[in-house]
Amino acid sequence: MRPVPEAGARPARIALVSDAWLPQINGVTTTLAHCREELERRGHGVELVTPDRFRTIPCPRYPHIRLAVGAGRQVRDLLRELRPDAIHIATEGPLGIAARRFCGRRGIPFTSAFHTRFADYLRVYAGIPKALTYRLQRWFHGGAQRTLVPAASLRRELAARGFEHLVEWMRGVDAELFRPQDGDFYGLPRPIFLAVGRVAAEKNLEAFLDLELPGSKVVVGDGPARPALERAHPGVRWAGFRVGAELARHYAGADVLVFPSRTDTFGVVMLEANACGLPVAAYPVSGPLDVVRPGVTGVLDEDLGAACRAALALDRRTCRRHAEGLTWWRCAEMLRDNLAPIGAVLWERV
Repeated sequence: MRPVPEAGARPARIALVSDAWLPQINGVTTTLAHCREELERRGHGVELVTPDRFRTIPCPRYPHIRLAVGAGRQVRDLLRELRPDAIHIATEGPLGIAARRFCGRRGIPFTSAFHTRFADYLRVYAGIPKALTYRLQRWFHGGAQRTLVPAASLRRELAARGFEHLVEWMRGVDAELFRPQDGDFYGLPRPIFLAVGRVAAEKNLEAFLDLELPGSKVVVGDGPARPALERAHPGVRWAGFRVGAELARHYAGADVLVFPSRTDTFGVVMLEANACGLPVAAYPVSGPLDVVRPGVTGVLDEDLGAACRAALALDRRTCRRHAEGLTWWRCAEMLRDNLAPIGAVLWERV
């Protein structure tokens, strides 16, 4: 399947379907927003099919996340109106399912992406067997020309579970925003161990909070588990939700980023930390295995406390140099090159 034309040719019109979009801040929205910006900068048109265009309800447990309801016909009509050169379905939510059904019923090629381990999350929150969730996800992604996955280890895992047409899709980092900075930002006893991300059960934050470590612990982020965890760990600095330059300052002011999650498919925060000169301590699981260069940009160990202490000895300048080579344009370019062109003739028959 040939790729969508370069920006120097006729600009491609890409429909990007996602149930996750701004003002949400997470790995999915960060990746998609940067890809959109980079593609548009090079002459491509990116048309968003996102929750802000539809009637929504709050997501259970995450009321700040809005889910589209009853949008099947609207998605169909919108895609017919847009007549894009390619359709990329980023998420397996209501909008993603509506777009996948539309494409499947009319023989329209599309690509998809595997961003989230819903099988793990649904087992934790609803007791749904992982096998059932993976069966539904195999149906969803089974119709795609290609399914983009953020890490080699995840690609191997999904292939073993029967997923097909898998393509690795790297992530990037804004090395101008996330950069080393001088000064004692926190005013806390050092070393400072920092965790960044959603404060929720699936992020395994307690594994970090329960560690016996020297110095101080800081958590940047918010979520449903924060009130209980903050009461249980009053000695931790809870900084709340931070973005942009303020988030970069938090990274640069710490000594180690601790990434305790065992369920993330990648973990963009690890790249952001490296760009600020911050080494990573994490478990040797999918995500960290693909992001961290052991002994160079971080330490991976089933003993997370040992990983934290060992990471203190790593060179911050090496972490920075590693991140400088990982650009968002390369991420966007990989998305573009793996799209499945539709063709005007096919739209005439829809």
